[in-house]
Amino acid sequence: MTSLVSPPRPLSCLDRRNPRVGRPSCSRLGEIERLPGGGDVRPELRHSVPQFPAIREAKRVVLVRHGQSTWNEEGRIQGSSDASILTPKGESQAETSRQMLVGDSFDVCFTSPLVRSRKTAEIIWGTRKEEMIPEPDLREIDLYSFQGLLKHEGKEKFGSAFRQWQKDAANFNIDGHYPVRELWARAQSCWNKILAHEGRSVLVVAHNAVNQALVASAIGLGTEYFRLLLQSNCGVSVLDFTPQPKVSSPHICLNRLNQTPNSPIAPGSSGGRKTNRRIILVCHGATQSNTEAGFPNMGYEPMNMLGVIQSQKTAELLLDLKVKCIICSPRIASADTAMAISEVQEAADCLGADCMPRYVEVKKMLDLEVEPVLQQAWKNSMETLIAKSGCLYGFDDGILTELWNQSKKAWRSLLDEMSNYSETEGNVVVVGHPAVHIALIAHCLNLTEEWMGSFHLDAGSVSVIDFPDGPSGRGVIRCINYTAHLGRWSIPITRATTNDEEF
Repeated sequence: MTSLVSPPRPLSCLDRRNPRVGRPSCSRLGEIERLPGGGDVRPELRHSVPQFPAIREAKRVVLVRHGQSTWNEEGRIQGSSDASILTPKGESQAETSRQMLVGDSFDVCFTSPLVRSRKTAEIIWGTRKEEMIPEPDLREIDLYSFQGLLKHEGKEKFGSAFRQWQKDAANFNIDGHYPVRELWARAQSCWNKILAHEGRSVLVVAHNAVNQALVASAIGLGTEYFRLLLQSNCGVSVLDFTPQPKVSSPHICLNRLNQTPNSPIAPGSSGGRKTNRRIILVCHGATQSNTEAGFPNMGYEPMNMLGVIQSQKTAELLLDLKVKCIICSPRIASADTAMAISEVQEAADCLGADCMPRYVEVKKMLDLEVEPVLQQAWKNSMETLIAKSGCLYGFDDGILTELWNQSKKAWRSLLDEMSNYSETEGNVVVVGHPAVHIALIAHCLNLTEEWMGSFHLDAGSVSVIDFPDGPSGRGVIRCINYTAHLGRWSIPITRATTNDEEF
């Protein structure tokens, strides 16, 4: 293994902390900030942190996008039209999602009234007797004159408006409407209704754009983040809402984004654009401290048997992906996970994935080694952090700042590493502790350190960031905390709850 050292590169921030609610909020009106990848955020689009209804108990909300529809298959612009239905493939995807969630307890299901979403909900809901509530605000984005057109027809008929829809959706205007802004307002309305319901475990079945808006608005991201948080057909996302004693609005954590029936590293588009450059964030396998308490791997211990199995499962998941480079933390668990991935890549020919063995260089990066910072946090706040494994919410501000600054250097180095590759050689696997990957995701979205408490990762999980415009462009989050590849050793998407359980 060789060491990786890269020069620093300036990185801008988008948001500041709002001390009234103890969560991040956006900057003052009138300032011009930068989008991920360098675009300007218009002041009128800046999004303040929503004030959600107070909750008395922890609540988990599971979002599912409908399965493939006939208009998805045809490449038509659907919007809130109700003219398309599920294809056989879409019904199969919904059945896969049903199987993923079959053992889980839900108190209620909210669904879009559109037939493609309602049918998906019915398949997933199965024989459950609990209530299904059609919610009009969960319909897909209203696209007015665009609806029903094939994409090339939209381009031919509307020209500049179609290009704005593709390149600057937050400012897209058609028929006197701003569809994405309207969508964010509807998402806020939906959250008020969902959180006001007494159910603690809630299933929501809706659509691509509205689910993006629900995820983004929940954690305080505005319309400029449209298309940066992917929602694939029947992709499952999970949000946890936890009461906060000193403020009315609950703490909100994105536990999982876009766990799909298909592999997250399968070839495909990223928000409608082709991409062949990716950063795959791999959390090392479980160690003994995973089974004892708190954030995993506080020491130098190697992986336990479960962790070894998880690392092998991850290596198998990545077998069909041609990996250019593996970059890992120097810690034992990360280095061993990286070597497991490398060995499987080199055996690609005899495993039937390729005709040639692939040698993959493994590099160690010191800036990915965040365990010393976490060990100090653990010593200072053990009782506070013991129930928050996999999440940075509740950590001391000084610890977060130290972790943030170190991870910023790592993120710059990773982008520099990607910029050295040709267009066909862009897949970089990064192996480390869940905490550093949480910070890297926040850097990708151009957030500030306060947002690190808004994401959760499990040992053995995989998160994928696409770069359709190359490493100098915006990173698009394909999935966060993907664990389906771990099979029976995975963390469930959700779980049955009891009266005194917190997520």
